[in-house]
This record gives sequence, C-alpha cells and structure tokens, in this order.
Amino acid sequence: WQQALWNSLSIAPAATLLSVSLGTLAAIGLSSGKMPFRGVVMAILISPMIVPLIISAAGMYFFYSRIGLQGTWFGVVLAHAALGVPFVIITVTATLVGFDRSLTRAAANMGAGPVRTFFKVQMPLILPGVISGGLFAFITSFDEVVVILFLGSAGEQTLPWRMFTGLREQISPTILAVATLLVSVSVILLVTLEILRRRSERLRGMSPG
Repeated sequence: WQQALWNSLSIAPAATLLSVSLGTLAAIGLSSGKMPFRGVVMAILISPMIVPLIISAAGMYFFYSRIGLQGTWFGVVLAHAALGVPFVIITVTATLVGFDRSLTRAAANMGAGPVRTFFKVQMPLILPGVISGGLFAFITSFDEVVVILFLGSAGEQTLPWRMFTGLREQISPTILAVATLLVSVSVILLVTLEILRRRSERLRGMSPG
C-alpha cells in the first residue's frame, strides 16, 4: 500500500506539471482569433474527455507496445498528462475570455519580450485558471485506474490500482481507510477550486471585492 501511494505521488505531480505546461500554451494559442482551424484543433485536444476511457486506454496500449513505452513510468505519465490537458485548456480558456489584451500590447510597447510579457503580465491574471486546471489534472491522474491497468507494470502500481486489486481479492479495512483519505483530499481540492474561482472573478472585476 505504501509503495502504491508513493507511485501515485510520483506519477500524478509529473503528469500535472506536463498537463499544465502544454494545456496553458495550447489555451493561449487557441484564444487567438488568428489561429487557423481553431475549432478542429480544440476538438482534437479535448477529445480525451469525450472518447470512452476504455477506448483511449486500448489505443494507448497498442501504440505504446510499438514504441516501447508500455509498462514504463514515463509512458504512464504521458498517458495521464494527455487525460489532464483538456481540463487545463478549458479552465485557462475560460479565464482568458475576460483578459484585456491591451495589457500585453502595452508591455510590448514598453520593450518587454514575449516571454517576459507572459510571466509578468499575462500569467498573474490567468493564474487562478491555471491552478484550477492543474488541480483537475491532478485529480484525474491520481484517481485514474483504467489506463494504468492497460499501460502500467507491477512497478507502477498506483493507489487506485491497488484498491481495485484489493476489492477483487479480499475486503480489507485498509481499503476503507484509503477511500476515506481520498474523499477528504477531494473535498479539500473542491474547496480550493471554489476559492480560486472567486479570486478569478475578483481579478476580472466580475464580483465585488
């Protein structure tokens, strides 16, 4: 159980970091009206939320088997990141709806480069959306069991996988304790998301301070 917990705590943060990085960049690109085929690209990027998970897991299994990533830690992280990216894209895109793009133009006029403008001007304003998407991505990775059953090996057994195996073989009080812990973590994350949502509204002037 402890090894499964450590596996989950090593896979989920890595997948979350990758999801946030790729999803934030994708959301910024998709928010630009000049991007060609914007609707098609958006549909492809959020497709992991729509396609049944068993189909995605089976497809990843056959693809990973050909390129040698099946049963590896990095392969599981990539798979979980692909499942988390849509959540980041949706939350960050929603935050960018009320973003005043004249701020980035003003920063460019003052001599700031694109990277400096992003971290000094844009990122602080969209940070609540980025963190919210990251929390959703973390929950998705930490609670995921179908993909890990297809792609993981015994060395990558995560906590949900261990719970699934335990429920099939025997009912242990440990499963109830872990389930209580996971519910508590979910409640804490939901409260955090609500706090971030209200902070985002205040930053965008949608609610009184």
